[in-house]
Amino acid sequence: MDATTALGLRMTSLLLRGNTPGGTTPGGKAPGDVAGIVAWFGAMQAQDVNSALWSLGCRLPGVTLAQVNEALEDRSVLRTWPMRGTVHFVPAADAHWMLDLMGVRALAGAAKRRDTLGLDESTVDRAVEVLGAALKGGGRLTRSECMTAMADGGVEVTGQRGYHLLWYASQRGVTAIAPHVGKEQTFVLLDEWVPAPHCPSREEALGIIALRYFRSHGPATRKDFVGWTGLTATDCRTGIAVAGDALQPVEVDGVEMFMAADAPDRGPGEWLALPGFDEYMLGYKDRSLMTDDVDAIVPGGNGVFRSTLVQGGRVRATWTRTLTRKGVTVTVEPLTSFTKRDHSGAADALAFYAAYLELALTVKNP
Repeated sequence: MDATTALGLRMTSLLLRGNTPGGTTPGGKAPGDVAGIVAWFGAMQAQDVNSALWSLGCRLPGVTLAQVNEALEDRSVLRTWPMRGTVHFVPAADAHWMLDLMGVRALAGAAKRRDTLGLDESTVDRAVEVLGAALKGGGRLTRSECMTAMADGGVEVTGQRGYHLLWYASQRGVTAIAPHVGKEQTFVLLDEWVPAPHCPSREEALGIIALRYFRSHGPATRKDFVGWTGLTATDCRTGIAVAGDALQPVEVDGVEMFMAADAPDRGPGEWLALPGFDEYMLGYKDRSLMTDDVDAIVPGGNGVFRSTLVQGGRVRATWTRTLTRKGVTVTVEPLTSFTKRDHSGAADALAFYAAYLELALTVKNP
């Protein structure tokens, strides 16, 4: 398989764009709602909530931001730190085992971080206890209310201590991030928000996460899978083996990769406007299939990804937005030469974003 074919298949899986109007996923199944999209991926980058919401919206043609936010209130999806110490959307019923399988690895470095912040073990345990008591009985507190509760409970939350304690409580599987209230995060007790969690064995869990990763990101390498999950190479090999015939190995320009066994042919070469923190760029260690200019997408290599305009799987431009109450102005910065037809295709893709926001669109080109 050559790189162009592999990229087309990757775009089809990641962007849920198949060969029928409206898009189909590999296997002919088309997740038609927020819960289905997150379940398809297994986990979706969500450290920047606005980017994360558009990552959902851009895969559900015709949906609005208000509708995405409304869907998140049904408790089928939540945000937590399931792997690599990074916030993701995950299926709510899978949060417990994902934290046990992958999230626990981030706790290994927590003691060193606590020393830096001047926190001891008794203090972090006290913070978890205070948060648990404040949220018990179906409570839902904003981030600032959680900070107040900890401070009132005798826990120092100045500087970066408060954030670390909120992270630690969720990493321990005590709390989770519920949908925003206004512009602020809210927190709940994980066991109360998800009273009937899935409980696969460790080996089964490795197979589940392997299937979901390669189903939604394939073709991809073992190294990509290791980087995405934060698991050991041994665990990742086990996961691929457990997934069995649901995955198939392919060779892409001499490199071994894996993909879903029932993946369809590549989708159309359409234009798409993607957020910065999207699985399409963040789900891999090697992004060379999608772009020749990673530095333009992550200026300074600081981990802050710019929003991208993608055509046929290749990144053609980056974009930034300015919001007002009446409209959204988007500035396009091409990374390749643009024709009039390219500008038109990019504008059409951005129109879907404006419709999602329910705002009028103005596009600025250089």
